[in-house]
Amino acid sequence: MSEETPSTAGPDLPPDRLAISPASPHFDAEKLQRGVGIRFKGTVRTNVEEYCISEGWVRVQAGKTVDRKGQPLTIKLNGPVEAWYEDLGEDPPIAKAG
Repeated sequence: MSEETPSTAGPDLPPDRLAISPASPHFDAEKLQRGVGIRFKGTVRTNVEEYCISEGWVRVQAGKTVDRKGQPLTIKLNGPVEAWYEDLGEDPPIAKAG
């Protein structure tokens, strides 16, 4: 697994993998503050907990179910993932696999 692929390199593209949970090693508050838009299988999603562009998956919350530590249970969905920074306006550069 590579840190960044050519399609996700650069300051105006989100990282290959990002999570919203501070407990995750892929959490980055600075990048999340910019606002990251996610398109999964052609649909813009607002409920993504974590994503990986190069591996082609997103994690979303499984209803209102929580684990014994109070963290939401998530399910992993496979498919094409695209990400972009929302603070770049109407036509931002989009990070995608390939």
